[in-house]
Amino acid sequence: MLHIYQIKMIVLFLALPLFVQSQESLKGQIFEVLDGKEIPLEGANVYWQNTTIGTMTDADGTFSVPYSQEHKQLVISFIGFKTKTLTVNSNKSIREVLQSTADLDEVTLASQKQTTAKSYLKAANTFTVSSDELLKAACCNLSESFETNPSIDVNFADAVTGTRQIKMLGLNSPYILIATENIPAVRGASQAQGLSFIPGTWVESIQITKGAGSVVNGFESITGQINAELVKPTKDHNFFLNLYAASSERLELNTHFNTQVSDKWSTGIYLHGNTHQKKHDVNDDGFLDMPLYNQINVMNRWQYTNPEKGIVSFINLRYLNDSKQSGQLDFDPDTDRLTTNSWGSEIDTERMEGSFKLGYVNPQIPYQSLGFQMAYSHHKQDSYFGQRIYDIKHNSFYSNLIYNSIISDSRHKIKTGISFTYDHYDELVETTDYTRNDNSFGGFFEYAFDNLDKFTMTAGIRADQHNRLGFFITPRLHMRYTPWEKSALRASVGRGKRSANIFAENQNLFASSRQINILDAGGEIYGLDPEVAWNYGLSFLQGFNLFERKADITLDYYRTSFENQVVVDWENPYQINFYNLEGQSFANSFQFEFNYNIAERFDLRAAYKYYDIQTDYTVGRRIKPLVPKHRVFANLGYELQGKNTEAPWKFDATYNWLSEQRYPDTSLSPEQYQLDEFSPTVGTLNLQVTKVFSPKFEVYLGGENVTNVRQSDPIVSPEDPFGPNFDTNFVYGPIFGSMYYTGLRFKLN
Repeated sequence: MLHIYQIKMIVLFLALPLFVQSQESLKGQIFEVLDGKEIPLEGANVYWQNTTIGTMTDADGTFSVPYSQEHKQLVISFIGFKTKTLTVNSNKSIREVLQSTADLDEVTLASQKQTTAKSYLKAANTFTVSSDELLKAACCNLSESFETNPSIDVNFADAVTGTRQIKMLGLNSPYILIATENIPAVRGASQAQGLSFIPGTWVESIQITKGAGSVVNGFESITGQINAELVKPTKDHNFFLNLYAASSERLELNTHFNTQVSDKWSTGIYLHGNTHQKKHDVNDDGFLDMPLYNQINVMNRWQYTNPEKGIVSFINLRYLNDSKQSGQLDFDPDTDRLTTNSWGSEIDTERMEGSFKLGYVNPQIPYQSLGFQMAYSHHKQDSYFGQRIYDIKHNSFYSNLIYNSIISDSRHKIKTGISFTYDHYDELVETTDYTRNDNSFGGFFEYAFDNLDKFTMTAGIRADQHNRLGFFITPRLHMRYTPWEKSALRASVGRGKRSANIFAENQNLFASSRQINILDAGGEIYGLDPEVAWNYGLSFLQGFNLFERKADITLDYYRTSFENQVVVDWENPYQINFYNLEGQSFANSFQFEFNYNIAERFDLRAAYKYYDIQTDYTVGRRIKPLVPKHRVFANLGYELQGKNTEAPWKFDATYNWLSEQRYPDTSLSPEQYQLDEFSPTVGTLNLQVTKVFSPKFEVYLGGENVTNVRQSDPIVSPEDPFGPNFDTNFVYGPIFGSMYYTGLRFKLN
């Protein structure tokens, strides 16, 4: 039950918009023209000429800037569009359409469109990865979409299932809030496989926020947020086809069908399928180097747009069926399933989900808007790893109501609202059933001071009542200060709280002979307490000209400090122990990034990262296993100049170097199974070339790990998979070696 003071706090958060008052500001909406239709343009810069007072347009193309009679010239700009300068004599609302440079008879491009955009104006350390950036690699699903991004680390979770896991600030994906269109998507039962369930061609852009995220999206985010914006039926091609084939005999198909049903309704059908049925054992250990799999993924997406009434709505319906088989080469699931004939694993997943989003912008008062989000998903996974059974059913419901407005003028913006979530889990772990219901109700309030001249701040707080976590407060703060031209100094602090789904999040550990132990029994989730952590961050962005070409550097430092953590301890080679933290656990992350436009259409992105991640285990404080302390990253992109804005040839190269990584302790194992304290270093190189024949058709060819770097013995005791020393989790680098691929893209408008 909520105490009276808790109710008062939530009511206070929700009542604040009632005190909103407006003073003079200039409001309006910006559009682009696509296929003859006017579409709201998000992210356009709107500012008063010769000042730094301005803003960026929202998702519906609206903006609001402070108005004063001394301001006469309003500049509207966006990369890839012709800049407009308007003479403004009053604060009457304006409506403008920007013209794409591709539509002009004569075009002189001062700079090519950025594929990764960083903001000098936002309070949070957020950058946007466009669909053009995703095409620089064989982007088949979201887990493979970060190969050209130095802020996200990608590696395989184990040596048999082929599951890719990502890290931000040195910590695994459960500490990241991963959403699609700001609806949490990869969580609970989908935590291990969920990134591979979002096809890359469905993604329009990805927004990555380092550090504490917004309170609007929930209380679970600790190290950051990743939000994938999906393609819109009104902006996507009427028909799109992507065919992909790899030397490993992996095949993929992506196709989109979009149509306008009426002047306000549009719909799209998005189909993804992939298959891999070739058995590979390059290292001759008797195990498949990559799993056999099939996936069918279908989404129907509806969009309703009524600009006269200020309404935009989306309805998504999706069905997925995914099956994976891994294990020994001679494993036959029809005869060997759950026997000792041969070691094998199958993971069969069926997922159904639906979501609804409704946005309303007051046509008379553009700074007032109301948004509602609702989503339901049913996730069913049947799986086994050798003789271990792991089945999970997860039904989830999410809803969020958000109100946006201003206080006094557009420099003072607020967001407030309420959210409700419900999760039902039913798990079978070997012979033990774990069933639980989680639900939470919360209110949030976020205030943004947006004086773009020097200082921007976003301060948020939310109060939640959770049936297992109790009542708690989540504060978060982001600040941006501009000490001089083309600079942004940012600071952030925030608290996150979450339930650790220890089995769903650590399925890779089932692929071993370790005994599973839960050492605490007094908590609310598997006998464990919730995880609580603070994240602190500093970031500095500086743009400048180097040899008359654009360049920028970024310095980031973040620290995550846990008040409590569910420790996953596999320092004993025969056990996996889960227990509450006693002592300290922290993750320090430092990153230096350099971006430089070497020449016209020739760009360099380079980065260095340093991690210091330590936890107090029962055996003492140790650095986190299988996390490199140092990482070096470099990406080169070059496009030939074409007769129009479309480059006829595109070339990309990405290099990653990882320092040595600590192995979990194997000193108790027999001598032949003992590993060194640290792994070797790893360096990989990926290449891709794209030939653009026309705006409708292009072909690409590429290679992953072209230097053929391989971990020779990724599995411990592969000759005796049912013996006490079998383990597939000591993975520090590539297993398969070089892989080459080709594909084509065909588009019709």
